[in-house]
Amino acid sequence: MGQKVHPFGFRVGVTEAHKSRWFAPKALFGELLIEDYKIRKYVDKRLNRTPPFAAVSDVHIERTREELTVIIKTARPGQVVGLKGAEVEKLTNDLQTLTGRKVAIRIIEIKNPEIDARLIGETLAEQLKKRANFRKVLKQRCEGAMQNGALGVKIQLSGRLGGAEMSRTLDSRLGKIPLSTLQANVDYAVVHAFTTSGALGVKVWVYKGMYSQDQQDEVVSNAAGGRARARGRR
Repeated sequence: MGQKVHPFGFRVGVTEAHKSRWFAPKALFGELLIEDYKIRKYVDKRLNRTPPFAAVSDVHIERTREELTVIIKTARPGQVVGLKGAEVEKLTNDLQTLTGRKVAIRIIEIKNPEIDARLIGETLAEQLKKRANFRKVLKQRCEGAMQNGALGVKIQLSGRLGGAEMSRTLDSRLGKIPLSTLQANVDYAVVHAFTTSGALGVKVWVYKGMYSQDQQDEVVSNAAGGRARARGRR
């Protein structure tokens, strides 16, 4: 049996902060957990699956007794905000209707989308749906990530590649990916591409370098809005 560990889950509480940050009594926990799932699903459907295709990579959720804060990490903040803030206002109202709580939205811009695992996976999945040559696309994405500052990248495709009769797995790797080093900043994502010949799986690992104390504080404060901090190892 495989002994694989999720790169993000492995680092939570050490170099990464949780993506949902709140405390609830036992009776409320399940309800709030489902609410978090619905918020993420709604934001993904609204901003990634339909126009304006805002390239949202991650959604972090914070709760206080009075307010629910949704932190959206996106490569195209202008698309999320809309003309004079119309889109973000509409999204706030929709989330308030969905949850029945007071909602605040914060937007964090992804400065380098070429080395964001989720966005690489989404782009690749979109190209596979359009029947692009999977070998060529795989090579382009790996080289693009390395040219934009990644120290290592691995992309794995699986399924009926090119409409083949039997499913198979194909991967491409450049640079190094130290998966078992806790101080290594390894971004990971899984994306599914639903094609006419079946579902294809896309897994992406991107190694961005080691966490220095400054980088770590910046990453965690960006993710946590300056509140929750993961415990740093030196």
